[in-house]
This record gives sequence, structure tokens and C-alpha cells, in this order.
Amino acid sequence: MQSQVSAETIAAEDAMRADLYGLLGVVLFKSPNSEILKTLQGLTGDDTEMGKAFSTLAKLAGATAPGVVREEYDGLFIGMGRGELLPYGSYYLTGFLNEKPLAKLRNAMRALGVARGDDVGEPEDHIGSLFEIMSGLIRGRYGPPASLTDQKTFFFDHIEPWAGHFFKDLEAAELSRLYQPVGTIGRLFVGIESDAFEME
Repeated sequence: MQSQVSAETIAAEDAMRADLYGLLGVVLFKSPNSEILKTLQGLTGDDTEMGKAFSTLAKLAGATAPGVVREEYDGLFIGMGRGELLPYGSYYLTGFLNEKPLAKLRNAMRALGVARGDDVGEPEDHIGSLFEIMSGLIRGRYGPPASLTDQKTFFFDHIEPWAGHFFKDLEAAELSRLYQPVGTIGRLFVGIESDAFEME
């Protein structure tokens, strides 16, 4: 998504949230290249479920060539006609692509000053795009950093209703290898964000 204003300084906790949204967005929107795989190799984790998923992802990123990851990504999300999973909000919420949830998202994006990049062919309700937008809202890439209220509204309107289900499907997908721990991290992160926003 195109940003229109340079990012402002934000709290460390919010920066960590934005970084995780951004990392997941990049990995989900397109197959990781060697540079992204190197970034994933540097991840570390503790003994929690999410920490173990980070450690597993780091090990897999270090042991998997970009070409192999591309084959996995294509099989999961692109395929011959379609991949094993369709990572779009409209599909998860209605069973069809390009439905009302996408129109609702586009209206929200216009209100927030977020524009789809000219070189992007995917519908805006792709899970990777939504996570990139959340990262940008937190960091202030589309204007001043979004308030927690605005972040919460975007999250509950466009991510929370379906992302957890998508990440569970990604964890269990037949073709998931590198993306299995991505699914775990995404599922847990969406749950953490949901609980935190509910407490606000």
C-alpha cells in the first residue's frame, strides 16, 4: 500500500507490533526472497508456543532455498487456477471473491488515506495487504500514527472476523512447511491483538 507521509516515532511496544504485522505481511503477500529468508533466520524465540514457532521458522528459513519456498508459496496461494488456500477476506467471509467485505475495506482505505500501489494486482483484502496496512497505521505511514481506537476499528472490521480461521488453515495445509510456523505465529498474534483491543 502506498504511504503518503513519513513515519513518526512511536512507542517501542507499538513498533514491535508494527514490525510483526509488517513481517507477516511481506511473507504472506509474496514468496520470500533470499533477503527476507535471511531476516527470518535471525528470529529467536522462547519456550512459549509463539516463541517455539519463531525458532522453527528461523531454522526452516535457514534450511530452505528460495526456489523451494517459491514452490511452496505457489502451491499454497496460487496453484494451477488456484492454490490450496485463498488468502482473501471476501472469500473467507462470503465464499466468493470481490464481495461486500472488499467494498467495505476500500471505503475504509479511502477514509484513512491508504491507496493500493499501481504495481499491485491483488485485491486489497489479501491477508498480506491487510497486515501491511495495520503496520502502516501503527507507524503513521498514511498520516499521523493511528489512535488505538482507529486501529481497533480497522482490526475488528477487516482482520479479526476471518484471519484466525485463515491462519489455522495455513497451519494445517498439506503443502505448509515453512508456512506452518507462519500460520502458528499469525494465529497467536491475531488472538493477542484481539484480547488487547478488547481490554482498551
